[in-house]
Amino acid sequence: MSDKGDKAYGYFTQGYNCSQAVAMAFSEELGLDKEKIARIAGGFGGGMGRMREVCGTFSGIVMVLSQLYGYSDPNDNETKKDLYEKVRALAERFKQDNGSIICRELLGLDKAEKSATPEPRTSEYYKKRPCPELCRYAADILNEFIIENPPK
Repeated sequence: MSDKGDKAYGYFTQGYNCSQAVAMAFSEELGLDKEKIARIAGGFGGGMGRMREVCGTFSGIVMVLSQLYGYSDPNDNETKKDLYEKVRALAERFKQDNGSIICRELLGLDKAEKSATPEPRTSEYYKKRPCPELCRYAADILNEFIIENPPK
């Protein structure tokens, strides 16, 4: 466990979505303020706009990886390949530990969500969802990965 996991858990329980919570835990490493990260990551919550597709915690991981290890030159195929390998490695670990990177599967839902309206954050909401712990988990494995693979 790391302070990054605790931060991500805390952001989620403050009302930020899963993607925001994970990415915001790395604001110092990203060189971005939390408000900017919250805006960038906002649409990725709930499995992208609450469609229950790719888990927002994993989308947060990908955002951080992209900023720390990414590329801006569209012809930099070596850096692109390296980034994709990192994303795939963390996706595999996430799947091994949690069974999936798909939001609806992690929530035990049979189909995609029809409504874009977020549910109120109540104590019952937190009891029935793995999301706060997935925020903690995602930030912890990402932090471990960054320590083991320092950005250049």
